[in-house]
Amino acid sequence: MKLEQICGEIEYRLLKGTMETEVKDIIYDSRKIAKDTMFVCMVGAITDGHNYIKDAVEKGASAIVVEREEAAAQIPDSITVIQVKSTRYALALMSAALFNHPARKLITIGLTGTKGKTTTTYMIKSVLEMAGKKVGLIGTIGALIGDEKLPSKNTTPESYELHRMFAAMVEAGCEYVVMEVSSQGLKLDRTAGIEFDYGVFTNLSPDHIGPAEHASFEEYLECKSMLFSQCKKGIINADDVHSEEILKNHTCEVYSFATEKTEFLGKPVDLAAYEIGYIKENGKLGMDFKVKGVMECEAKVHIPGRFSVSNSLVTMLVCHLAGISNEAIQKGLEKVQVKGRVEMLPVSKDYYLIIDYAHNEVSTRSVLTTLLEYHPKRLICVYGGGGNRSKLRRYDMGEVTGAMADLCVLTCDNPRDEEIKDINEDIKVGLAKSNGKYIEIEDRKEAIAYCMTHAQPGDMIVLLGKGHEDYQEIKGVKYHFDEREAVAEILDEIKEGKR
Repeated sequence: MKLEQICGEIEYRLLKGTMETEVKDIIYDSRKIAKDTMFVCMVGAITDGHNYIKDAVEKGASAIVVEREEAAAQIPDSITVIQVKSTRYALALMSAALFNHPARKLITIGLTGTKGKTTTTYMIKSVLEMAGKKVGLIGTIGALIGDEKLPSKNTTPESYELHRMFAAMVEAGCEYVVMEVSSQGLKLDRTAGIEFDYGVFTNLSPDHIGPAEHASFEEYLECKSMLFSQCKKGIINADDVHSEEILKNHTCEVYSFATEKTEFLGKPVDLAAYEIGYIKENGKLGMDFKVKGVMECEAKVHIPGRFSVSNSLVTMLVCHLAGISNEAIQKGLEKVQVKGRVEMLPVSKDYYLIIDYAHNEVSTRSVLTTLLEYHPKRLICVYGGGGNRSKLRRYDMGEVTGAMADLCVLTCDNPRDEEIKDINEDIKVGLAKSNGKYIEIEDRKEAIAYCMTHAQPGDMIVLLGKGHEDYQEIKGVKYHFDEREAVAEILDEIKEGKR
């Protein structure tokens, strides 16, 4: 593609060469520079791409994009050089052009917020797919085209990777893409130039505040709010105290949802839940509720906890605005299951088995609080701790599970370079603070089997820490281990009389 086409939507100054230069690919990682590629000198917190201009010249780059004019002095006249105000911003728009603007060929749904993004993206994807749509997904757990997984490093990938994924989704026949839009992604222009069809705000609480992320909560909020000046329709959680602030400088049409409030910005919320109830049936937990506003119906979701009602409202409102029928939304919602996020495994009508990714004090307290709302006979936690990680996290995990659970079964998680028994000794420090009852079974499958074979009617067994992961990392090696497979094997062994 000619450089002129790639730069069609950015402001630039041509410092050397010609815009007729042919460019095979856009590169921002100096290690990947190849002949006839364009090197973008990205300026980051740790590295500065301008330091690698010499590499780009030696490796045969046909064009170089800089922020600083003086950088052009070291570049031969045979190489085209353009100057832009922000190479990050330029990369986003140039990448879109290189891949022929794939986001414009998709219905784009972007979610921002502190909690609930991953679960809700999967809920929306699931309901749309049950309505017969082909959907791509990008987020914390990775990127998916249907069921095919694509590699992804960040919750919101760098803009080049993002548009490459969009292009793959278009090629695969996707109509929709649902993605998590992180505050970092917005701050670092990874989504610059994309006009989302739907932008969603789930909630906001202090998080990601620190030297490498956001300087303050105010900056964190401001970055989140950027989504609502680059989407057509904004869907806002009216229950959140920051809901009005998040719309600062918004340019979108605003829709709202709520489980508590009835009004937002002086008018009735567009979708409100009421008569909220807790489902506890046949080894499954969930919520049922009614909605009023743009939809008037009853709904059910087999994801436990009041927060899942809020996530369901996002799903219902997005899908309704996208033209999906109420019946398809209701049916889809009832069948939704998000891998590793309060995931129910229906193994018995007598007790409940749940998988969750919680691996720190905050997320563990949240999931245990949710499960206790269902009044289990006993709440049993199976978990370990990550090796090569803070001992404080282990103390905190021990303390919170000791206080909230009836029994803790300490086992293996990802011990990495540490010994399982040493990690569990740290967990016991926290358990001692809350006088928590525990046993130790280092083999994770055996720990799960112990709980299943000793379960009493009404028990809830929650497997913490692994969630969507399908491996255990031990001494530098990742061994395959999927808790769903382990549970299925244990059930077969029980049927065969081996346990």
